[in-house]
Amino acid sequence: MEVSDVRRRLRGAIEQAKRRAVERRTRADQASRDYEPFLTHIAVPTLQALAQALIAEGHRFRMTTPGQTVRLGAEFAPDDYLELSLDTEREAPAVLLRTSRGRGRRNVGTERVLGGPIGDITDEQLLSAVLEELIPFVER
Repeated sequence: MEVSDVRRRLRGAIEQAKRRAVERRTRADQASRDYEPFLTHIAVPTLQALAQALIAEGHRFRMTTPGQTVRLGAEFAPDDYLELSLDTEREAPAVLLRTSRGRGRRNVGTERVLGGPIGDITDEQLLSAVLEELIPFVER
């Protein structure tokens, strides 16, 4: 193989990597813009209502908003929580629903991507996903 062919292909790969990086940054910027209204108008009110309903049912959970996330955590178990955040490191940025549960000395964690474009996620879709992940916390 000729050195000139290798260099030509290397330059092509570098150019393609630069184009992909620009596209990824553009998608991440758009996702950040879409995430703000989702956080303010859908995620925070939905999880706040869920926290109040959990308390009414005898489960002590509290909602907090550290940084650009929303966390619903058990009051007496700091390792037990559900958290919504924006993940811009993926090829297609998405809202992640993370859970963490303490099981004795170990933690069990999961991650779930909420489907669809961020601006299209409804409060019903969010509530359904959170309730599915909440089952292990309230079945004890």
